[in-house]
Order: sequence, then C-alpha cells, then structure tokens
Amino acid sequence: MTPQTLNINGRAVPVTAPGEETLLSVLRNRLNLTGTKFGCGEGECGACTVLLDGEPAKSCQTSISEAAKAKITTIEGLEHNGRLTPVQQAFLDEGALQCGYCTSGMVMQATGLLQRVPQPTEAQIVNGMNGNICRCGTYPRIVAAVQRAARSLQKAGVR
Repeated sequence: MTPQTLNINGRAVPVTAPGEETLLSVLRNRLNLTGTKFGCGEGECGACTVLLDGEPAKSCQTSISEAAKAKITTIEGLEHNGRLTPVQQAFLDEGALQCGYCTSGMVMQATGLLQRVPQPTEAQIVNGMNGNICRCGTYPRIVAAVQRAARSLQKAGVR
C-alpha cells in the first residue's frame, strides 16, 4: 500500500491504500465520505460522480493514483457555512429527488455542467446530464432544477 495525499474538499487528506483502489472505495470506506454513492460500479449510472479539478468524474472508475493529481470535490464539499449551493437548493426547490440515491451524483454533474455552460439550453442540460441515471424518473424536475440553478447563479453574478 502506498501512502498518498489527496486534496479532498480543500483539505490535504493522507490515505494509505493501493494506487489502483478506486476513489469511490477510498471516499466511502476509508474516509467515511458516504455522500458519493455506489451504484453500478461500471461508470454507467453516475451515482458516484465527484468533481476532479471542477470536471465531473465517475469515482468508481478513477483510481486514487489518478485522483491524487487533482482537486477532488465531493457532495460534502459543496455547502459552505451551512448554506447550500444554488444547485443543491434548486434540486430541493424543484423536488428533483425522490429516493435520493442518485441526487449527489446528479448535483455534482449539474455543478460541473454549469461551470462549463453557465446558461445551458434544455438540450444542453439533457446532454450534459446524460450518463446519470435516476431510477425514480424525475428527469423533468432535474432539468427544471438545473435551469433554476442557472438563473440563480446568473442573478448572483456567479459565472
């Protein structure tokens, strides 16, 4: 096992694990950051989505040796001082969750999308969220939440 330091949610976190261990496994099993969910384990469902240097990545398909070079943001790292981000708040306001299992991955994917495309069209949202599966089928509310978050970020003057 190789000791490594990961930059997780703005903190240097020492981890001793095999370099090929998945980021998902390290987050959940070694660091108790359980907001990132295990879904399919094959990078198809998006429940495990985190941000690596601001870009969405499937943590079940990312080794910690790959992630060690990046700033890792998990769902736990989004809120600041007890305040939800506009994306998190929009998901709540639009009821864009039912069972909640996909929600953290959806929020992370939407956060990355809005960093790249601040005012996406509906088609860009659908395309940008593709690869994240909601088994409850709340897709119309997810699209509405991303639209709401984009409006909120624009109002706040955030890119």
